[in-house]
Amino acid sequence: MTGRTANGLLGPEDPAPVGLFNAEGTSPFLLIGDHAGSALPSVLGDLGLEPGEMERHIAVDIGVFGLGHALAEKLDAPFVHQTYSRLVIDCNRDPGRSDAIPEVSDGTLIRGNERLADDARAARIDAIHRAYHARIAAIIDAREEAGRETVLVSLHSFTPAMDGMSRPWHVGILHGAGRTDFAHALLQELRCEDNLSVGDNVPYAMDDTDYTVPLHAFARGLRYAEIEVRQDLLADDDVCQLWAARFKRTFLDALALVAA
Repeated sequence: MTGRTANGLLGPEDPAPVGLFNAEGTSPFLLIGDHAGSALPSVLGDLGLEPGEMERHIAVDIGVFGLGHALAEKLDAPFVHQTYSRLVIDCNRDPGRSDAIPEVSDGTLIRGNERLADDARAARIDAIHRAYHARIAAIIDAREEAGRETVLVSLHSFTPAMDGMSRPWHVGILHGAGRTDFAHALLQELRCEDNLSVGDNVPYAMDDTDYTVPLHAFARGLRYAEIEVRQDLLADDDVCQLWAARFKRTFLDALALVAA
């Protein structure tokens, strides 16, 4: 970047709002990571958070950055990911929702998000949220114009426990409306894996809180799946590589099933 954005949020010292890895990938899969980044615009400081909070799940989907890059390499797929923390703005929420810029997350007060003025909220939407979704839309548009299939796969991770409740699944496959055949086939393929606990719309269900997959996949009639991997299973690069190998195999098998 060569100067601060027109709305004053991002400056030359700040990273671009969208990361794109392996842009020319030839795979039918388009991988996305709504919560893969943990950057904060310099003008926002530390959002009033205590040290260590930005490494927690409230700020970033732990492991998704590494998993997305590993899987993109194995599939030869593009990986589009959000650079900034979900605490700046959550790109998997409608920007009009109050929880798109949370004041509290898992009991932690986000002081830098309290009582935001309308122009401050609009600046985050314009510079980050809108840029992220415009990039995804542009990539899908270009693929459609080239006559290429797009299977949209949204990568997320979840905590092993929440609100005192254990979450025993290793991975969950989320789906809702639209073209769900790939998600169901993937669920079937993963459940054939040894010693793997696979949840169907758990630990979350795809509902009206989800924004990215409904926005980009439902209206276009794209095959899709939203994947949640338990965060303690994505602790380092080695295990991300193992998950990427498993997902490559099951993605391709699932797509072959629905395309037959």
